Amino acid sequence: MFKEKTCLVTGASGGIGKSIAIILAKENCNVIINYQNNEEKANQIVEEINNLGRKAIAIKANVSDPKEVEAMFKESLKEFGKIDFLVNNAGITRDNLFLKMEENDWDAVINVNLKGTFNCTKAVLPLMISQGFGKIVNLTSISGQLGNIGQTNYAASKAGVIGFTKSIAKEVALKGINVNAVAPGIINTKLQETIPEKVMQKFLNNIPMKKIGEPKDVAAAVKFLLSDEASYITGEVINVNGGLF
Repeated sequence: MFKEKTCLVTGASGGIGKSIAIILAKENCNVIINYQNNEEKANQIVEEINNLGRKAIAIKANVSDPKEVEAMFKESLKEFGKIDFLVNNAGITRDNLFLKMEENDWDAVINVNLKGTFNCTKAVLPLMISQGFGKIVNLTSISGQLGNIGQTNYAASKAGVIGFTKSIAKEVALKGINVNAVAPGIINTKLQETIPEKVMQKFLNNIPMKKIGEPKDVAAAVKFLLSDEASYITGEVINVNGGLF
C-alpha cells in the first residue's frame, strides 16, 4: 500500500508508536523512528522493520525542542530524500488534581503533547508543500474530548491537538495535504498501567464493548488515514474507544 513512501513517527519506541511503525512497514513503508529516552527499544524496532524488508532509522529528538526537531528532519531528508507522512504520536502524562498540580507538570505536558505537534508539523509542512503531497495524523485522546479528573494538563493538550488539526487541515487542503487525528480511548499501554484498579473498572463499566483496546487498533486507524482510501478525508477525528465516546 505504501511502497516507496516514508513516514516519520514520533514517540515510536514503544506502545502505540511502535504498533504504528510496524503496521506501516508491513505495507512497504519506510519508517523513521523518533525516540527521546529508550535507544535500545528504538533500535530493536528498526531491526524488526529491516527484517520485514523495509528501511528504517532511529533518531533521538525531544519534540518540544524546535532545534532538535529541525535536526531530526534534516537527518531524515538526508537519509530518505522525502517525507510523505508524519504521525505526531509523542506524548507524556503528569497526572494530578488541578489544585495540587505544579506549574512544571503543566508546562511539560503542554510542551511535548501540543507544542511538539506544532514543532514537527511546522518542520514538515514546507517539505510536503514542495512535494505537492503529504499526510499528517495527530494522536489526540478521549481525555481531550471528555475531560478527566486529574488530567487537566493532558486533556487541555489533547483538546488543543484537535483544534490544531482542524485548523491546519483547512489551511493546507489546497496543497495536496491531508491532516487528521485519531483519538484513542483506554488502550493497553504503559500509560494505562498507572490507572488505579477501581478507576479502570469504572471505565470498563462505561465502555459498551466492555474491554480496553490494543495498540494495533489505533495503528489500524492511522494506517487508514494515511492510505489512498482516505484521500477525501481531512480535518477529521477518528475515535478508537470501544464506543465510550
